[in-house]
Amino acid sequence: MEFFNQLILAVSVASFITFQVLFHYLSSWVSTRVSPGFKKLSEKQKIEWNSRTVSTFHALVVGVFCLYILHFDDAVNEDPVWGDPALVKLNVAITTGYLISDLLLIFYHWKAIGDKFFVVHHLAALYAYYYVLGQGLLPYFANFRLLAEFSTPCVNQRWFFEVLGYPKSSKPNIANGVMMAVIFFLVRIAVMPIYYERMFSIYGTEAFYRLPFGGRSAWMCSSICLDVMNVMWMHRIARGCYRVLRYRKKTEEDAQQNGKID
Repeated sequence: MEFFNQLILAVSVASFITFQVLFHYLSSWVSTRVSPGFKKLSEKQKIEWNSRTVSTFHALVVGVFCLYILHFDDAVNEDPVWGDPALVKLNVAITTGYLISDLLLIFYHWKAIGDKFFVVHHLAALYAYYYVLGQGLLPYFANFRLLAEFSTPCVNQRWFFEVLGYPKSSKPNIANGVMMAVIFFLVRIAVMPIYYERMFSIYGTEAFYRLPFGGRSAWMCSSICLDVMNVMWMHRIARGCYRVLRYRKKTEEDAQQNGKID
C-alpha cells in the first residue's frame, strides 16, 4: 500500500510537470507547425491558446481512461463506494496534476486566462479528489465525473476557430458548434439522472454511513456545485448554437431570395 501511495504521488507530480512542459514549450512548437495563424496571435491569445491545447490533451487522456474503467473495472462498478480504487486513483492523480498546474497558470496569467468559475470548478474538484486519493472513497463517482472531459475538445476548438478568424457561419464552425452542444449535453447533462440515481441508491446504506462526514460532504456538495455550473454552461452553449444556426439559415434564405430576384 505504501508503494502504491508513492506511485500515486509520483503520477500526480509527473502529470503536473508534463502539463507545464506542454504549456510552456510543446504547445507553441506544435501549433506553429500545424496552424500558421498561431504566429499572428497576440501574446494574450497565445497564452490562452496554449492553455486550451493542454486542456484538450488532458481531456482526451483521462476521458479514454475513464471509459475503460467504467466498462472493465468490475470492482468499482459493483461497489461504487468502497470498491478497489487502484485504477481510478491513477486517473484522478493525472487530473489532480493537471488541475494544480492549470490553477497556477490561471493565477499567474490572470489577465489573459483568469476566470473565477474555473477557479471554483478546480477547487471543488480537488476537494473531492482529496478523499479519493487519500482514503480511496467513492471511486465510481469520482471516475464517472471524468466523463465530462469529453466535451472539452469541442469547447476549445470553438475558441481556436474564433481567434483564427473563421466566420461563425462557416461550415467547420457550425459543425463543431453542433457537436459541442450535443456532446456537452450527453456527458454533462444527460448523465445526471444516472449519476444521482446511483447516489440515492447508496444513501442510507451501511456503505454510506461508513463514509466520514467530510467525505459525504465533499461528495454531495462538489457534485451539486459542479452540476449547477454545468447547467449554466449548457444554457450558454445552447443559446449560442441556436443563434448561429438561425443566422446560417437566414443567410441561406437571403441568398436564395437574391438569386430569384437576379
